[in-house]
Amino acid sequence: MVEQPKRSLGKAIDSIVDALETLDDDSKLIAVKAACAHLNIPLGNEAQTVLPPRTVTPTQSEQIAPSSTQSPDNTQIIDIRSLKESKNPNNAVEMACIVAFYLGNTAPTEERRNEIFTKDIDRYFKQGGFPLPKVPGQVLRDAKAAGYLDSAGRGSFKLNPVGYNLVAHTLPRAKGKKS
Repeated sequence: MVEQPKRSLGKAIDSIVDALETLDDDSKLIAVKAACAHLNIPLGNEAQTVLPPRTVTPTQSEQIAPSSTQSPDNTQIIDIRSLKESKNPNNAVEMACIVAFYLGNTAPTEERRNEIFTKDIDRYFKQGGFPLPKVPGQVLRDAKAAGYLDSAGRGSFKLNPVGYNLVAHTLPRAKGKKS
């Protein structure tokens, strides 16, 4: 038997979303149930939830012992949905900063990079369960205008120290505080 190369969580999610996107809701449900049955993943009454919540707060991540979920540079790998849920962004600009932070700091090693592009807004907003903006490129320009991103060349941006501090130290905001 030929062993398949390992695929990152993000790429696996993209493949699933791409495969299901064009189907109607009933067909999506049938496809997901069939795939789960094939992979022996319990659904419905057999399990409490299909995907248990994986919210990791900074205090929890500091307490996690090194394991196989850590990258070679000892940064905890957290999927974009868990990061988004733990940071609770109030708007698309904050979510774009979370995506840039994810790509530069917590993504699996093969996905890591310091730049964020318009195509990343579509991909990671979908994976994170965040509503897509009407004009994805405008979100990056707005984040730059707000002082969170710097231009990194034509069509690319990078998280600057202000954006990093927003994600790492300011989010989630205390209840009642909005930007």
